[in-house]
Amino acid sequence: MSGKENIKILLFNKWDTANIEINDPGLTRVISLNPSMVIPVSFGRHEHQRLKKAEVNLIERLSNKLMRFGKKYAKNTGRMGGKKAKSLNVVKTAFEIIHLETGKNPVELLVRAIENSSPNEDTTRIVYGGVVYHVSVDVSPLRRLDLALRFIAEGVRESTYSAPQMIEEALAKEILLASNNDMSSHAIKKKNEQERIAMASR
Repeated sequence: MSGKENIKILLFNKWDTANIEINDPGLTRVISLNPSMVIPVSFGRHEHQRLKKAEVNLIERLSNKLMRFGKKYAKNTGRMGGKKAKSLNVVKTAFEIIHLETGKNPVELLVRAIENSSPNEDTTRIVYGGVVYHVSVDVSPLRRLDLALRFIAEGVRESTYSAPQMIEEALAKEILLASNNDMSSHAIKKKNEQERIAMASR
């Protein structure tokens, strides 16, 4: 074997994603930890293909969710609208903070945080005979991942919006709390609230 074949590609030249196990069987097919990328950027190649986002690297999807700072309820406006490099640097710095605090692989802790904060139930509206009913439904794996990433990004946005806290520190804190299933995490609160409402609609 030549020396080139033994080179291991690490995320941000630091974190090994090849041996991370996903404990939640429902999320194994939608969490992509592509071990062949140093900087996770797909340039939107998945954009016009249905369900293709399941193949986009998890770290890139998290950074995409973070590109929504600005007006409180507007999506892609303001300070972070479209700033992919900046949001990737935020994730990179947050990972370094997590590693300094715990000594563990931050990508693995992110996976645990997503497993803990992805809801299993949701409610949907059904119109039957002119009356609207709210019915509990199971959530598909891809939507579970979408919601978990959204909850984490929302928690970061709310804790840093007009507040003297660095976004990197807020992201590191949110991932750590969610990975420990801590009720003070915004993502865990949102998940429990959604499942409680769904349980009441059964």
